[in-house]
Parts: sequence; structure tokens; C-alpha cells
Amino acid sequence: MRQLGELEAKIMHRLWAWGRPATARDVLTDINKQRPLAYSTVKTVADILHHKGMLKRRKEGRAWVYEPTCTRQQYTAALMQQALGGNPDPAGTLVSFVEQMTPDEADALRSALRAVKRRSEA
Repeated sequence: MRQLGELEAKIMHRLWAWGRPATARDVLTDINKQRPLAYSTVKTVADILHHKGMLKRRKEGRAWVYEPTCTRQQYTAALMQQALGGNPDPAGTLVSFVEQMTPDEADALRSALRAVKRRSEA
């Protein structure tokens, strides 16, 4: 899995935040609140995301309706796994990562590790 480009990320973040399928027109309307883009640009990038496997789509009338194939958390975890897997020193990478965490992020990591440990003991 590769990191998303700027417009790809804008589209995915909206779909993840909305938690519902949407058309390219829906996404365009929201993006245009911040900067003007052409419909064809958003439609093309949504189609690219579909072909990359990030979005699934179905036809409703004349429009395609798009929906993420993974959650934001799953996508982020895949990027993290890729970074660790391609590194000859994953422990060192994790130490550097943890050193850069905020206290809230460190608390979230501890909570996640406890949850995984509980599941493995069950």
C-alpha cells in the first residue's frame, strides 16, 4: 500500500469521515468550499482510487457511488507495517517513532497493547 497523493487523501478523508457512500459530485461540493476544482478532476481521481482498490463503486442512475474498501485505521496500519517491514532495524524504528509521540498518543499505544494482550490470553 502506498501513501496517498494530496487529492486522493482529500477524497478518502471525506469518505472516511462521512461514513457513507458518496458520488464524485458530493465530494466535489465539499472540496469546493476550500478550493475550486473541476468535476472531471475529482471523478478521475476517484476512478484511480477505485482501480487501486481503495474505493469500491456501484452505479446509481447515471452516477457512480464510491465507498472506501478499508477504514482509515486499516489504511494507516498498512502504511506503518510497510515502513516496519522494509526496515532492517524495526525495533530502532519503533523507538524513534515512540520518542516522537505526544503523551495522548503514547497512552493510546499502551491501551492498544493491553487490548491485544487481553485478546491473545483469552
